Amino acid sequence: MTIFVVNDYYRSVAGKLQQEIHQTKAIRLLEEEATLNIVRTADVLMLALADVLNPHLLSATQYNVLRILRGAGKDGASCKDIGSRLVARDPDITRLMDRLEQRGLVRRDRAKEDRRVVTHELTKAGLELASTNIYDRPCAFDGGVQGTAPDGGQCPGRVFRRHRHGGY
Repeated sequence: MTIFVVNDYYRSVAGKLQQEIHQTKAIRLLEEEATLNIVRTADVLMLALADVLNPHLLSATQYNVLRILRGAGKDGASCKDIGSRLVARDPDITRLMDRLEQRGLVRRDRAKEDRRVVTHELTKAGLELASTNIYDRPCAFDGGVQGTAPDGGQCPGRVFRRHRHGGY
């Protein structure tokens, strides 16, 4: 026995992502469309974050490191610890830390008990920057991902589209 479910809502939503990315063929699977929506939305949000961070001369990864070190406090964190906590992986944490140290945002200290372990902590300037509200203008991050209900009352595709097109 085959059961067909007609979903008027999905029929009205299907194709909007296709139009946005100028894809002429239908997206075959709902899972594929969901994945494409996530990737497309992540890209839009990362561009918005870059716009917010550019005046501070920071990349998203550098800001993430400052955020991690702010949370680590006076104990600081090693490259290994920082790397494991990054939201997006970076293959060269050492060079990233070099750049932040050159800007005077972090300082390094070798552990006395094991000289191979280097601990990083924020300088005063780094702490000030990490503690500053970098979102000094309305942007896609105010309030997080708005429009989702705990009971799943919103279609993720609609929420993603709203974020991509400024309707948050």
